[in-house]
Amino acid sequence: MTKVAPSPKRKALSINLDSNIYGTFSEIGAGQEVVRHFFRAGGASGTIAKAMSAYDKDFSDAIYGKEKTRQYVCESRLKTMIRHEYRLMEERLNRDNHPNTKFFSYANTCATVSYDKSHKGHGWMGIRYQLDAATPPNEIVLHFNLKDVDASQQQEVIGLLGLNVIYACYNYYDPVEMVLSLYDNLDRDRLEIDMINIDGPDFLDVDNRLLSLQLVKNGMTDVVMFGPDGHNLHPSEVLYKKNILALRGSFRPVTKVNLDMLENGFKKFIVEPRVEESNVIKLFEITLNNLKASGDIDEQDFLDRAELMCSMGYTVLISNYQMYFRLIEYFSKYTKARLGLIIGVNSVDDIFNEKYYRNLNGGILEAFGILFTRDLKMYLYPFQENKDQPLMNSKNIRVHPRMKPLYDYLITNGKMVDLEEYNPEYLSIFSREVLEMIKKGEKGWEKMVPDLVAQIIKEKMLFGYDESLSIKENV
Repeated sequence: MTKVAPSPKRKALSINLDSNIYGTFSEIGAGQEVVRHFFRAGGASGTIAKAMSAYDKDFSDAIYGKEKTRQYVCESRLKTMIRHEYRLMEERLNRDNHPNTKFFSYANTCATVSYDKSHKGHGWMGIRYQLDAATPPNEIVLHFNLKDVDASQQQEVIGLLGLNVIYACYNYYDPVEMVLSLYDNLDRDRLEIDMINIDGPDFLDVDNRLLSLQLVKNGMTDVVMFGPDGHNLHPSEVLYKKNILALRGSFRPVTKVNLDMLENGFKKFIVEPRVEESNVIKLFEITLNNLKASGDIDEQDFLDRAELMCSMGYTVLISNYQMYFRLIEYFSKYTKARLGLIIGVNSVDDIFNEKYYRNLNGGILEAFGILFTRDLKMYLYPFQENKDQPLMNSKNIRVHPRMKPLYDYLITNGKMVDLEEYNPEYLSIFSREVLEMIKKGEKGWEKMVPDLVAQIIKEKMLFGYDESLSIKENV
């Protein structure tokens, strides 16, 4: 039976009637849409310490200081707001007079759709709050995109989302349940939540990468990203004006082949015109389909992959873009700089398979128009199924005769190029075989992965590694 979400008024009233919840509201860019719910519900005098709109930039700077980027709708501004206001709560209210009061500071900084519709609405939202008056606060920060075409409708969404965030803090203690509740009384075609981090003493065991997975898995967004520290990132903060070099794979686990692909692709990429080595961001990209390799998504399997890649210092992107042109289209939202994709040459046949583009009015030509009008280079890593089979590269790859002229054009014009400095010894390494060896406790898999990967797998018991099985195998 589907759980029915409480109405917005009921949510706001339940917070207002809790005499131990008390805090501030600071909203920039879209009026006082969140606090309005609490005022309208009644009983707000015991909940709202202060409500303000630091809308004017000069006043906002006077209160919170200037951002180095001079941006106002950004993560750093949002964090400054909630931390500044929470600090004021602690300074101005004597704890002796409020021994049971759980403080909070809520804030958002948003930009609704522009009058000429050229800029779509988006924003940052967050809250710093206590679940117990005697403990330090938790912190939730999220980014969202607004899909309505009217500013007043977008303001309505902001109000409901903010209300859901505050209600979730005090009523749901499972992080996944909290995330799912953010869409209460909201349609997903009106709102995209594409990043969320939850931190604090009550969430020490929470892995924010799993929350990212929930966003993609439940259709809240198509792309999420996290850094080497395991913290979720927003692409706009990482990809802006960057030369992006992406490697797609299952990374189950990362093998010597994966690193050879990345290292060779990187060497080729940084000598390209319009590419600066210091401006390159390297991404390991996993599609949702790759995460479903064994049927439904296995969260532990996902965490094992994430743990491995993060421990090696890589930034990871999870996408719901099975087709490459969608990924490139997404990157183009944040950068006009040259892009690079590294793929196994055995994947080229899929790229030129027309059946994947039947839902496009322009078919495969529309997809390739997006791919190669975005200043993209595609690097092809050779493939050899076994030593008895010929080595496959751009010169002998099988392409349907109808697609051959398009393929030849891309090769001739340097849009697709071979990676030639590969290590031949790595061509016989396949992730699926390494994974099976690890699970069965067979010896020899360590030679197929980088030394650091083998060390991490053993230390953290990833991918079903069991030391006792290895001991038995050796005996």
